[in-house]
Amino acid sequence: MKIHAVAAVIIAAFTFPQTALADTADRDTVIIADRLFDSRTGTLLSNPVVLVRGDRIVSVQSGGVQPAGAQVIDLKGMTLVPGLIDMHTHIDSDPTYGGYNSLQFGDRFWSVIAVPNAAKTLQAGFTTIRNVGADAWNDVGLMQAIDQGKVTGPRIVPAGYAFGATGGHCDSTFFPPSMEQRNAYNADSPEQARHSVREIRKYGAQVIKICATGGVFSRNTEPGQQQMSFQDMKAVADDAHMYGLKVAAHAHGASGIKDAIRAGIDTIEHASLIDDEGITLAKKYGTWLSMDIYNTEYTQSEGKKNGVLEDNLRKDREVADLQREGFRKAHKAGVRMVYGTDAGVYPHGDNGKQFRWMVQYGMTPAQAIQAATANAAEALGRKDVGVIEAGRYADIVAVKGNPVQDVRLLERVDFVMKGGEVVKKP
Repeated sequence: MKIHAVAAVIIAAFTFPQTALADTADRDTVIIADRLFDSRTGTLLSNPVVLVRGDRIVSVQSGGVQPAGAQVIDLKGMTLVPGLIDMHTHIDSDPTYGGYNSLQFGDRFWSVIAVPNAAKTLQAGFTTIRNVGADAWNDVGLMQAIDQGKVTGPRIVPAGYAFGATGGHCDSTFFPPSMEQRNAYNADSPEQARHSVREIRKYGAQVIKICATGGVFSRNTEPGQQQMSFQDMKAVADDAHMYGLKVAAHAHGASGIKDAIRAGIDTIEHASLIDDEGITLAKKYGTWLSMDIYNTEYTQSEGKKNGVLEDNLRKDREVADLQREGFRKAHKAGVRMVYGTDAGVYPHGDNGKQFRWMVQYGMTPAQAIQAATANAAEALGRKDVGVIEAGRYADIVAVKGNPVQDVRLLERVDFVMKGGEVVKKP
């Protein structure tokens, strides 16, 4: 919702009057609160005054003077946090249709449901997502529609199609030969890998996603199986980096994780079976880990009802605790971590439910929040999101209370601003 359109519903927590704001679109906006989370240091700034002009932050002060003529958003009693970043989503997926249940719908059904999924994600306080794999270029099209102001949603860094080896996790694995289902971007050699990178980039991908190992929600693959060779992954990384793109690798198995790190992959997704050598390599190379340690709670409780096949639920059970302990060990060792949920495997809009699991498995609340803000922005290679500071987008969320003391407050944010526009208010 545009900032100039909220006048009729502005509540008492806002100090500016309940009058039409159409003539204030060009005015500066000041946000005041009790606390501001500094995502660079993991500390709190008291009594912040944040000046917003257009879609950018102009200044951040502690107890500063409010400029005359600015409209004021009074969030007293609340803590400001940078707009949250989820580094692993599937925005055109719906977990309530598991297994073969999705075949009851036509292809464009998934394009359409991506739109409300995006709105739910933004309402949850996630103003940026990295979507690591979609069908039919749904994430690219959704990004374009959001950027044009046609629909509401977060900033999207799309991967378009994820790809891997023939018969691997990123291929189509649920159908018989007579149906000839396959991923058009399968890569079984370094040459094919480079071609897939270039073609996917051509059609709008801003990050490249590969599947280095088997996975949980595919058929005839096991999470520990390596399915792309070191040479194939290095070709992907070298070509993507030549074009200025980051690479994310789905990698559950230990050998696939280690080859992906050595190949120069930027982020390892899941990392469920990472071993001590993999942890050492990740730290040495500065590789980011994106470990989705919440979603098994949903899949184990709701998956069977949704149609997920027992073989997939088995794999999910087998890796769940190993992944969580790997998360604990990697964090303790000082490996760089980002916040990635695999939303789409569980409901969009519940992205914030992972914070408390990251704390349960070794992080402080401040470190968990940094994983979803400054760390994620750095892993994306972006300097316009992830921190509340001058020059960055005015992507700001707020919660009642102090999330550094109770990180579960971020499961339900009270205020969301994206690019200077209020999209959710207390």
